[in-house]
Amino acid sequence: MTFPITNIALIIAALSSGLLAGVYFAFSTFIMQAFARLPVDQGIAAMQSINTTIVRSPFIVLFLLTAALSIFIAVMAILYWRGGTSVLMLTGAALYIVASFLSTMVFNVPLNDALDKVDGHSAESVQLWSTYINDWTRWNHVRTVASLLAACAFVKALF
Repeated sequence: MTFPITNIALIIAALSSGLLAGVYFAFSTFIMQAFARLPVDQGIAAMQSINTTIVRSPFIVLFLLTAALSIFIAVMAILYWRGGTSVLMLTGAALYIVASFLSTMVFNVPLNDALDKVDGHSAESVQLWSTYINDWTRWNHVRTVASLLAACAFVKALF
């Protein structure tokens, strides 16, 4: 039995996971590379500005909504087990929650917090920026792929 609310949640989660994957993809493929080409102080300032702006933007609503929907989808998959469909629902939810949401909170956010404390003109900023670019982008690749695969699993669960 398919519940309309579950289908609506799957549709919204698929769309939002896909949108988030697109944002992450942009950062991984050209935004961070463009920032790395700037003088260190300018690159740091640009990323600090994004880090301040993003938490007050629609992005954060989408990011949190997708996490909430993923939890709901996982619960529905378990409570109303439907074989392969439930496996796809759990797979999408786990990919988003663990590899996208939690990796952001455990890896990207602490890197952002550390960057926010540095003065781009200080002696340690060059090394910090180089490490930041590499580590942040590596974890961003993880959440790009995870969000895209979650979107695919949610879509497949609908069919």
